[in-house]
Amino acid sequence: MKKLLLFFIASAFISCNNDKSENASEVDQVQEDSTNVEEIEFKQVDSRLIDNDSLWKPFEADLSEFSTEVYEEVKALVFERSIPEIQQAIDNEKLTYEEVALFYLSRIKEYDRENDLSLNSVISLNPNLIKEAREKDQQMSTAENHHPIFGIPVLLKDNINTANIPTTAGSYALKDNQTKDAFIVKQLKENGALILGKANLSEWANFFCEGCPNGFSTVGGQTLNPYGRKIHDTGGSSSGSGVAVAANFAPVAVGSETSGSILSPSSSNSVVGLKPTIGVLSRGGIVPISSTLDTPGPITKFVIDNAILMDAMKGVDKADAASAKARKQQAVYYSNLEKAELKGKRFGAIKSLMEDTLYVRAINDLRKAGAEIVEFEAEEIDLPNFLRLLNLDMKKDLAAYFKNYGGDVSYKSVQDVVAYNEKDSLNRAPYGQALFLGIVKDSSSEKEFAAIKDTLKTNGTRFFEKPMKEHDLDAVLSINNYHAGYAAVAKYPAITVPMGYTSENKPMGLTFIGKPFTEEHLLQFAYLFEKNTKRRKTPADYNE
Repeated sequence: MKKLLLFFIASAFISCNNDKSENASEVDQVQEDSTNVEEIEFKQVDSRLIDNDSLWKPFEADLSEFSTEVYEEVKALVFERSIPEIQQAIDNEKLTYEEVALFYLSRIKEYDRENDLSLNSVISLNPNLIKEAREKDQQMSTAENHHPIFGIPVLLKDNINTANIPTTAGSYALKDNQTKDAFIVKQLKENGALILGKANLSEWANFFCEGCPNGFSTVGGQTLNPYGRKIHDTGGSSSGSGVAVAANFAPVAVGSETSGSILSPSSSNSVVGLKPTIGVLSRGGIVPISSTLDTPGPITKFVIDNAILMDAMKGVDKADAASAKARKQQAVYYSNLEKAELKGKRFGAIKSLMEDTLYVRAINDLRKAGAEIVEFEAEEIDLPNFLRLLNLDMKKDLAAYFKNYGGDVSYKSVQDVVAYNEKDSLNRAPYGQALFLGIVKDSSSEKEFAAIKDTLKTNGTRFFEKPMKEHDLDAVLSINNYHAGYAAVAKYPAITVPMGYTSENKPMGLTFIGKPFTEEHLLQFAYLFEKNTKRRKTPADYNE
């Protein structure tokens, strides 16, 4: 029960719930042999705002010419393939960027909405995608910067500002929020990436309604898990990003995390998710919860793609204080993967997790690959006032977003959004807006707020630093987002990699947590674990 208590303190009210509480996840583990899995009942599944006809109108002519025969030919070169494999097929003139874009559009149209297999993972699409893909095909031989991300479609969580596509954070209030590109989107475009569209998310990054399910937003509806539609939780808040990558609706996606919002949906949907150290990637132009804890990060099927996406987004944003402070910490992620080795690396295994058979198997896999495993008892440490930190940060940070990055919207504060929603709460806040109301009511002095942040950082850091120093560890091994709260406040990076499935086909991830600015090493550890185990499998109903 110690693990449950620690997780609940960190996660009960924030955007990191794996199954909305660790109790639910624990039940799945205890009852692994059960085959009687009941469907989850949702208050609302389909979006009431997305018009499918309007969504697909820009692509009608091109998709009508993309025959089933061509789809199958492209699928053989793209489906479940890494970015380097896709680029190799293009270099060999077996494939074009236009065909890659059409392939993913075809899958989204076939599977994502208004059918028996719909997942509701995509909120909007880039209407200029095919035109831009054709331009990449023309520029391919002359492009000065041929980054591995060149011509690759990237799906963005819909709290990341993107020109020509509304940035809604899943909220009815922001359905017309037209903005300029966020800093990381500019970086992606400069490196040649194609913006595929926007992914659904838990509304306002899971910091809006109390008791609402992961993956629900008023704009996007209820995102569902491809490994168990209406059975397994999607995780949150980057739900659509995790689901879309898992179901091959996009090769890669970008999520954001305050505490677990990348780790949770990545592990829940059997994909790779990296939560970087705060400041490694810019937060400029991303709808915030907490300037203290927020960061974007990559969600991909393969570790190599994760490293490529990290490289494509990095850069120093002078308008983001954390990014400017971390400017000397810029690393190269993709090209250094092959330098990885596990021999002699020391990983800490938390004894309270050793009842999980998948975790134990993953640890044995690492040991066989040459790593040294040190079992330790995790210290019981509280994370007091976590909710208050988020309340106080979002109160000022959302107002700053509206002022500095928001589009043509009239809101200036959380209170303005609350008032707007109250005018039609049935449609604008079907699960209520209890957490937003809590933000409005909360306040503190600067001294009290500073003390809250200091205590949380000290406690979170102690949770990892003590065993890492004591046992000379390179990383701590966790499961899914179980210790995301501690990693969040300590500002430690973490990466989760598929490690298998329960008997109920629920995906589980092995999570490596390291010291600040060790993303390069975490990617290397994850790369070798993935290479040695190859545990990820395609969701069965989305294999056509």
